[in-house]
Amino acid sequence: MRSIIVVAALLVGGGVGYAIWPNASQTPQSDPASNLEGGALADVLVPETLSQNAQIGQLGFEAKCAACHGANAAGQDGVAPPLVHIIYEPSHHGDEAFQRAAAMGVRGHHWPFGDMPAVEGVTRGDVTMIIAYIRELQRANGIK
Repeated sequence: MRSIIVVAALLVGGGVGYAIWPNASQTPQSDPASNLEGGALADVLVPETLSQNAQIGQLGFEAKCAACHGANAAGQDGVAPPLVHIIYEPSHHGDEAFQRAAAMGVRGHHWPFGDMPAVEGVTRGDVTMIIAYIRELQRANGIK
């Protein structure tokens, strides 16, 4: 009976993984003509106002994340993915996923950019504020 449950769980997990795996329309194109200005991979609408935490997070993002993930988390062609993207919605990549990525790095699994190294010099508190900024950008762009 136990093996049946394990097999069923594996099948369900595999089906869920297949269902959420990005298809060609969700991944950035490598054709330079299809890229946005400055190599950005997403067209990010920035809200007129940000909460106080998001304002602090914006400063942290600009200091530690924007070099790779681009201005306003729009990504950079050939460097790093946009964080304002459906793949990073809270139900798929929760806040702890961002915390772990910053603290330990992360193996590349959705995009063709390779692995992300750990981010030196940021605390969990810093990353919490950066997450607030990213989440507000996501909400302003229809990612709930």
